[in-house]
Amino acid sequence: MTARIERPLSPHMQVYRWTLTMALSIVHRATGIALYFGTLLLAWWLIAAASGPAAYAHVQGFTGSIIGRLIVFGYTWALMHHMLSGIRHFVWDLGYGFKANEREALTWGALIGGIALTVLVWIIAYAIGGGR
Repeated sequence: MTARIERPLSPHMQVYRWTLTMALSIVHRATGIALYFGTLLLAWWLIAAASGPAAYAHVQGFTGSIIGRLIVFGYTWALMHHMLSGIRHFVWDLGYGFKANEREALTWGALIGGIALTVLVWIIAYAIGGGR
């Protein structure tokens, strides 16, 4: 009989100490998935706009409801966060930002920037009359 070879186990999330960088890397993937579903909502809106006033009013009724606005707000945040995290990953792909303090700054920048840009977009939208 052959002896069983003991192989090292791959590290997993229970082995590592959670960091903000690790958490936002997972959130980056989740926002990518959320963008697929949000794009379906965007496609529904565009198709309704092309289909006529009744179809468009139906979509506007949904997106104007509380749940619709929460979904669109979430889509906006997912878009902003995913964009900024993508820039963070791009900086890393260029070979920069790997020191601990740089990594933390990029991660906090993506987190705070995504929230700030989302709020800013919604403030501007309401200011120009899009929130009526």
